[in-house]
Amino acid sequence: MSHRIVLTSSKGGTGKTTTALNLAVALAERGRNTIVVDLDPQGAIGLFLAKEDSDWGGLAEVMISGASPTEVLMSTSLPTLHILPRGRIDPVDTCEYELQLHRTELLAKTLEEIDRELDFILIDTPSGLGPVTRAALAVGHFALLPLQAEPVAFRTMSQVLRVMDHVKRNENPSLQLLGILPTMVQLDNEPSLNVMSAVWSGFGGVLDTVIPRSDVFIEASEIGIPLSFLGGQTRPEARRFTLLSDEIEARINQMTGVEDDNEHRRLV
Repeated sequence: MSHRIVLTSSKGGTGKTTTALNLAVALAERGRNTIVVDLDPQGAIGLFLAKEDSDWGGLAEVMISGASPTEVLMSTSLPTLHILPRGRIDPVDTCEYELQLHRTELLAKTLEEIDRELDFILIDTPSGLGPVTRAALAVGHFALLPLQAEPVAFRTMSQVLRVMDHVKRNENPSLQLLGILPTMVQLDNEPSLNVMSAVWSGFGGVLDTVIPRSDVFIEASEIGIPLSFLGGQTRPEARRFTLLSDEIEARINQMTGVEDDNEHRRLV
């Protein structure tokens, strides 16, 4: 059975979709069978990869026409990485799409159908704490919270944690906080440094890995590819996601009581 990781934030612009995609690539490059599920009604994963709204079928086709989730999975150049896109929906139908995901068992059934022989399912949610995010948290095993290292984003962190706690108490007792991931970090910028100091001192579960602010993310999104697919020498920012994948696997192993295979290999 796979580990379902829900990426969520109450504020837009935290790097949530960027994290979901690049973390999925890093896990897949480690040989982990991984699927990214795009729950954002705007189709954030598709937009990041420079796809038009009509290019990919996905969850919308599962919801509207009864397509099998396995029929709309998109392959990638990595055999261990697949994408379940949002699908083709008219923007005016966004509200109904969100309500359908929240009201029905569609998401749970979809994940169960694609769960065979997977290691990770990364679920990218829309910004905010609305019905789609609640539906994702209700079926997830872990929540990963990208936190933009800026004052406004920091002030919203308690909102995300409050919703997580509510879902855990009332809907999904198995939901656990995987970690808070600082993103767009600028340690040479005083407001960003102040936020990081407050995060490190005020919250538990902050990951050691941080994602810096860098123009390379804009470069990758302009082309429509993950960081590790950029030509030339591997960028330091791509290595951050390799470190993140290692830290996340180690943390999940610790939380679930599974021996860390990497640590075992080092010891023998």
